[in-house]
Amino acid sequence: MGRPKEPLPAKLFMSIIAKEDDYFNKGMKELEGTFGEIDFVSERFAFNLTEYYTEEMGKDLFRHFITFKRLIDRSMLPEIKLITNRIENEFANSNGNRRINVDPGYICLEHVILATTKGYSHRPYMRDGIYADLTLIYKNKSFRAMEWTYPDYRQEEIIKLFNLFRSQYLEVLREGKYLQC
Repeated sequence: MGRPKEPLPAKLFMSIIAKEDDYFNKGMKELEGTFGEIDFVSERFAFNLTEYYTEEMGKDLFRHFITFKRLIDRSMLPEIKLITNRIENEFANSNGNRRINVDPGYICLEHVILATTKGYSHRPYMRDGIYADLTLIYKNKSFRAMEWTYPDYRQEEIIKLFNLFRSQYLEVLREGKYLQC
């Protein structure tokens, strides 16, 4: 019989999609005020593999990935997703269209999980209307996409970025000097 034990805390990351630098910067400031110090901001990536957000947010969207210094208890992901939804609404225009899209998730040694409000076969329910999307798994010294992984998360440059995040996370765990929220 296995003995239950709590998993290690995870590295919180967020994908921020925007059209304007101003809203991206305001969103980052709000996220940092809410979740603590940001320790990494990726380069800008064009968000052009889908038109999912075009009607709501317009064309020429870009994305940055950010990570936070404090590690999180994995069970906090639903609460974090509800907070990011509130932040998106705060920045929405008068028609209710979002100016930023914030997708939180966490990185741990074995996989990358995104939070979503949409259930599906590979998305187990967590709580409060939030599901866990198994996006990448770690195998043979790299993250790997699954058959359902979003096209943008399948890109080689994004996989390399998440491998970097994992290396940084592993170093924090090895040092044993991490803060948890």
